[in-house]
Amino acid sequence: MGRLDGKVAIVTAAAQGIGRAVAEAFGREGARVIATDINMDILSELKGKPGIEIRKLDVTKKEEIEALAAEIDRLDILFNCAGYVHHGTILDADEKMWDFSFDLNIKSMYLTCRQFLPKMIAVKSGCIINMASVASSIKGAPNRCVYGATKAAVIGLTKGIAADFVGQGIRCNCICPGTVDTPSLRARINAQPDPEQALKTFLARQPSGRLGKAEEVANLAVFLASDEASFCNGSEYKVDGGWIN
Repeated sequence: MGRLDGKVAIVTAAAQGIGRAVAEAFGREGARVIATDINMDILSELKGKPGIEIRKLDVTKKEEIEALAAEIDRLDILFNCAGYVHHGTILDADEKMWDFSFDLNIKSMYLTCRQFLPKMIAVKSGCIINMASVASSIKGAPNRCVYGATKAAVIGLTKGIAADFVGQGIRCNCICPGTVDTPSLRARINAQPDPEQALKTFLARQPSGRLGKAEEVANLAVFLASDEASFCNGSEYKVDGGWIN
């Protein structure tokens, strides 16, 4: 038997990287997984995977989230993974980029939680897991000012939801990865003037001497989503290879 047998889960940004690893892990553990993304070409690769259904969803658009919520009678797990990493200092971010980062990284979670929390409250049971980062209120990282501000907000949102709804059977936690080897990271590395040096810089800040794997983050997500984590609430969980200690 899987640890998530009988549970219904939504995973955002499930086409690749951590979101994909989590969707696949939830499915293997017995959940019915509604894997969402805006990139249907890549998301379609999940067709036929155990337990997984795919659905196009732009989490910055309230009407699309409302439409999905209207189709789902019950939800046990909401995994909010969609995000964007802005590179640079605050001086490198104009207002448009600031607003985009906050819309995708934190407002999207506000929108999904607003829609799906009532379904959890109705049955006095549910689990929300938000994707934060160690680059947040936990640690300032060079050239991650805007990103870190959004992820600090994610931690605050997580703790607020946990405090408000713990009495109604709702758990809300967040995961704070370090540097994880994903297509997004590789794209950011390759966009730098010296990709080889950029990779060395990322590796140098990891005491473990390597990048994390998306599957390692997914393992933590499975635990937090399961009944085994029934006493875990309102916390940020680092999975960073010892970057922060």
